[in-house]
Amino acid sequence: MRLVVKEKNKVRINRVVEWLIYMVVYFLIFSFVASLFKTVYIDDSHYYIYSIIIVLIIYILNITIKPIFVTLTIPITGMTLGLFYPFINYFILKLTDWILGPHFQIKRFWIGVLMALMISFFNLVIDKVIIEPIIRRFKDGQNSSKHR
Repeated sequence: MRLVVKEKNKVRINRVVEWLIYMVVYFLIFSFVASLFKTVYIDDSHYYIYSIIIVLIIYILNITIKPIFVTLTIPITGMTLGLFYPFINYFILKLTDWILGPHFQIKRFWIGVLMALMISFFNLVIDKVIIEPIIRRFKDGQNSSKHR
């Protein structure tokens, strides 16, 4: 598998590699945030495997179901000046909780909302501060070596 893909005079990181970078970072963020709360339960027998599965389910729900919920709740989100949006993220977490059954549980409502807020915040910060500069530097390094 090639790390660099050239398309129409553009050099970019392979999409699979870029997706893997995001998934590893999201896994680390989720594991960190989940470990902060005692009312969030992830099956101890295979903690890391279930954490990876949780992150993958959240990713799939975020690209499939979340846009529908965001569209349907635009009036509520607008009336609350965006304060309803974290509840959509909480709903995604609870849906993941429902899918995995006894292997992942969020036992308190407000802890789940706080967890959703923290995950969103850390994802945003890590994405803007760490991931995007790395990808940009990689692309710039490939473009500068191409012109030599």
